[in-house]
Amino acid sequence: MIRPPFLTLPLVAAVGAACLWTIAALAALPAAQWVLPVAGPQDLSPEQILFAFGLMPRAVIALLIGALLGLSGALMQAVLRNPLADPTTLGVASGAQLALVCATLLWPNMLALGPGPVALVGGGLAALIVMALGARRGFAPVTVTIAGMLVGMLASAISTALTLGQGHYLLSLVIWNGGALSQDSWHGVIRLTVVLVLGAAGAALLVRPLVVLSLGGATAKALGAQVGAIRVAALALAVFVSAMVSAEVGLVGFVGLAAPALARRLGARSVAQVLLAAPLAGALLLWLVDSALLSLAAFGLPELPTGALTGLIDGPLLIALLPRLRNIVPPEAERNDTLPPRAPHPWRRVALLACAAVAFAVLSLFGTRGPEGWGVISGAIAASFVPLRATAILAAAAAGALLALSGAALQRVMANPMAAPEVLGVTGGAALGYATTLFLLPAPSPVALALGSSGGAGATLIILSAYAARSDMAPARLLLAGLAIGAFASALLAAIMASGDPRAWSLLGWLAGSATRVTVAGAMALAAMAVAALGAALLLSRWFDILPLGSGVAQGLGVPLGVVRLAVVLAAGLATGAASVLVGPVSFVGLMAPHIARSLGLLRPAPFLAASWCLGALLMSLAAFGARTASYPYDLPLGLFATLIGTPWLFIALLGRRHA
Repeated sequence: MIRPPFLTLPLVAAVGAACLWTIAALAALPAAQWVLPVAGPQDLSPEQILFAFGLMPRAVIALLIGALLGLSGALMQAVLRNPLADPTTLGVASGAQLALVCATLLWPNMLALGPGPVALVGGGLAALIVMALGARRGFAPVTVTIAGMLVGMLASAISTALTLGQGHYLLSLVIWNGGALSQDSWHGVIRLTVVLVLGAAGAALLVRPLVVLSLGGATAKALGAQVGAIRVAALALAVFVSAMVSAEVGLVGFVGLAAPALARRLGARSVAQVLLAAPLAGALLLWLVDSALLSLAAFGLPELPTGALTGLIDGPLLIALLPRLRNIVPPEAERNDTLPPRAPHPWRRVALLACAAVAFAVLSLFGTRGPEGWGVISGAIAASFVPLRATAILAAAAAGALLALSGAALQRVMANPMAAPEVLGVTGGAALGYATTLFLLPAPSPVALALGSSGGAGATLIILSAYAARSDMAPARLLLAGLAIGAFASALLAAIMASGDPRAWSLLGWLAGSATRVTVAGAMALAAMAVAALGAALLLSRWFDILPLGSGVAQGLGVPLGVVRLAVVLAAGLATGAASVLVGPVSFVGLMAPHIARSLGLLRPAPFLAASWCLGALLMSLAAFGARTASYPYDLPLGLFATLIGTPWLFIALLGRRHA
């Protein structure tokens, strides 16, 4: 039964959006001079041209994009039976974005037929990767969503690196990546209208097959339905719709996730009702947000890309929807507790890892790549460059060691092998703390930036820990909550960078991650903190042995559980913030290093923590070396290489988790 708010709230939203748009239009042009876009531009004043070919098509295109994203999200959620599925969380939008950035910067001839086919290829490849990973676990909602968000993070990292490497395209790409809806003609409206008609027709044909599929895969097969063909057709239509949106205006997040949720909240229950109501909810929602931004800009506030602002609600909504997964996938389906055999001589392996880290640091210190190829730096050049390289290598290794140790400690405390600063949103919190300090203080010192970054990381961990304890979340859902926090942080940072503030450019460079700007004092301080953190962790190794056994055992043995957990969480946040402020919010080292240590059979707390520390230093040194040499003579972002190393490892971990 459709509830009364299903009619009342959309009407209120439509009236509110119309009023806000009218305020913006009146600020641009008096009502007496408003014109329809039937007259030629030569007969209009500049203000009337802006109204007829700018503001008016912008309002219509906001409605069209909202409807298209709402339809795409509803299709994805229906075919996957996953309330968290949408073009953003499944990585489709980021895949389309990466394809368009690559075509714009590297292969412009690919855009001869327009951006649509390029975006469709990128979004389709991203969807194929996510579905291949999800099929290994029977398309379990949590696994599919995690895989999609990882694909999106990898694609976004590569897009950011390519954007940073092309300074002459930097401003336009940053604004486009933020999802700007600004228009200068009605051509975009015409194109997206055709896409909406095709999408609506395809969805109408898929209603009955999706109703059968909603009964479950086994039941649908028993009724004679072609389950695979239905899934492929529905996902292909959803990818097509969302890719066309990305090709037209860039990345617009949240709407595909929110619109179906709002439709269900207001009373839509059946597949047909959701497919009909979600586009309407998405259209009104995006028009309301865009009209609010236009009205604020009319009063002198900076005009932000609409897509960047809508993404701010993505993370909180994703977290709010997580409890619904309890009734969809059992916790045991999310676990992967298989452990390798315990190493007979763990400290020997730790010593070998330490020697490998030192050996690679020395190799990267003197190894170089020049115009004539690879070689060893020597002579006068060595006297000039070796001290600079030594500082950068020390900072990178110390940052990697801190991130890896933080990840190892969090995994032991939370009894969750997927916990790490990067995937729990801690590095995102550190980035927000860094940005807040940068914008609040007129001339922030390195110490102030370090404190702000550490405070943001610590606050994120405390909030996540409290939420997880209250909601009794399974490990995979806790990971998903952390990824949601990271998505929220990324959206806020994208809005800041798209604002055009001069301070945003320094933030953009820091987000890419680089150890080359670190001073000798900063590198020494970071190294001292890494050594001190390792010593403290080894002294407390007994606690790390007891905590995974559960609260009852820990309290029975006299361990002050609440105090210990809070101390570890705060220490991990401080370490993550300190590492991030000097080398940027690098990705996945804190997750990958403990996993490698565990795969080597180092299961007891002390060797596990020490090995993770050594592996973190080794992996970050490797990332720094690759960033310096891969594109000689230019340095690439350190964060990109860390992501490229870490994301495939996590994909391998997901591929190994087969559906029982």
